[in-house]
Amino acid sequence: MTDKTLGPGSTLGIVGGGQLGRMIALAAANYGLKVHVYAPDQDSPAFDVAARTTCAAYDDAEALAAFARSVDVVTYEFENIPHATADILARHAALHPNARALSTTQDRLSEKEFINGLGIPTAPFRAVDTPETA
Repeated sequence: MTDKTLGPGSTLGIVGGGQLGRMIALAAANYGLKVHVYAPDQDSPAFDVAARTTCAAYDDAEALAAFARSVDVVTYEFENIPHATADILARHAALHPNARALSTTQDRLSEKEFINGLGIPTAPFRAVDTPETA
């Protein structure tokens, strides 16, 4: 999808309706942005401050596509969104961070290796795949 510059009146899609989603929605309003929140829980805190909401599962491809087509850009409020969800969203809207970034942050070893690859030091780490390798 082609990236767009967001200006007043644009709609930001947020996947995840928790406290961070709520804070993002409130901050977006200060810039004149409308917010559409997608989350599976009807009691999501971000729903209270969003212009639009979609309550559906993260694996509901039809609902995800409709949500993505209704916004100018999509972001997510936490990294535990299924990778398949990000792939569906990216087919219908600009997604930031992209699906690859999401995948990297979901695996702590990949995340640390990526950060070290940028020359940014981290605390020492190693792969622990079994109790014996701990």
